[in-house]
Amino acid sequence: MSDEKKIQSPFYIVLLLILSGEIIFILPFVLARIFRPTFLDVFQINNLELGTCFSIYGIVAFFSYLFGGPLADRFKPRILIAFALFLTAIGGVYMATYPSYLMLQVLFGYWGFTTIFLFWAAMIKATRIWGGSNNQGKAFGFLDGGRGLVAAGMGSVGVIIFSFFIGVDLDVVSLQEKKQAFKYVILFASAMVACIGFLVLLFLKPKSPAVTENENLKVTWSDFITVLKIPTVWWLMIIILCAYVAYKTTDIFSLYAKEVMLFDEVESAKIGTLLLYLRPVVGVGIGLLVDRSRSSIFMIVSFLLMLLSALLCSFGVITSGEVVVFFISIIALAIVTYALRTLYFAALKEGFIPLALTGTAVGLVSIIGYTPDIFASPLMGYLLDNSSGIKGFQQVFLMLSFFAILGLVASIIFYKITKTKPHD
Repeated sequence: MSDEKKIQSPFYIVLLLILSGEIIFILPFVLARIFRPTFLDVFQINNLELGTCFSIYGIVAFFSYLFGGPLADRFKPRILIAFALFLTAIGGVYMATYPSYLMLQVLFGYWGFTTIFLFWAAMIKATRIWGGSNNQGKAFGFLDGGRGLVAAGMGSVGVIIFSFFIGVDLDVVSLQEKKQAFKYVILFASAMVACIGFLVLLFLKPKSPAVTENENLKVTWSDFITVLKIPTVWWLMIIILCAYVAYKTTDIFSLYAKEVMLFDEVESAKIGTLLLYLRPVVGVGIGLLVDRSRSSIFMIVSFLLMLLSALLCSFGVITSGEVVVFFISIIALAIVTYALRTLYFAALKEGFIPLALTGTAVGLVSIIGYTPDIFASPLMGYLLDNSSGIKGFQQVFLMLSFFAILGLVASIIFYKITKTKPHD
């Protein structure tokens, strides 16, 4: 019998995983993605400096992935996830005080620990167990799709709160008024993170022994060695890395809307929020489709479409007079990016990775796969700050084209490796 036998869990367990899976990243990532022009303004930083904050987050996360993975194989997800949410919310309260740039960097490093070491692998493993043998696509599709809906909902409420306190005439709003309005957005997000933490602590109690605490708390190096001997693990690292570069690129869409398409700050924030509503549709749709086929096939198609869309954006033809082309291009990129977020963890089973070592495997593939947290944002910030107008954006999309090619090659190799071995 497969070790990924379907586990019957109450629906609220899955709902809590979805809520916690996205709400924890609202403060370090989603606010800056949706409100990027405003975020830069109220903290008085440029794109490179914001990218440096993300890079510090990524450096801390790099080590957190390594040791947080085995932790998830040995402790109850309820405890790990709840405390991760509480600690992240505390950071949000501090963020609302508008700390100095130095302390802002420290804060992002702190979030690299709270959101990854305690949280990330525990969430992925719990989701994989829920999916069972035959529903990995649906499990991760519902997870990422649901996370997208949470992010979109939070983004919409954030835009409403910001719009309410900022007033209607953005041309005469002072920096202090803008900071006060954005402060309410930050505090609202922090309160929601803490609330979900309490719900997780009270109700996330799956009865399966596969997700309960393991008495052997020792992190064994043999687990790392076993996982590293699986060939698909290495190619999955590259696939996640390339897909995550694309996801990081979505951070600049609202900035593109403001600086190139000449939208105002509220309209730009609405663009970022609009794209998040695609994520649940894409996640669930791809999740249902992939269970009837193979994740690797869909990854190949996604990277190919990403390459075509990125090349189109890199040509520099999308200017303020091409609103329709702008929407088509960013929607296409968003769709394939969100599709890949469902696909690469749904591919764990296809890649012959044992369920018992899911936490360790997630930790290892994430070490390389999520290194764009270290280099992508500073690189994009440098390109945008050192090239005026649309030119900097062209360079960013040209960079994305390179990673789309690399991801395409890795997906093809992953497909060939898994095709030659039998599936249960």
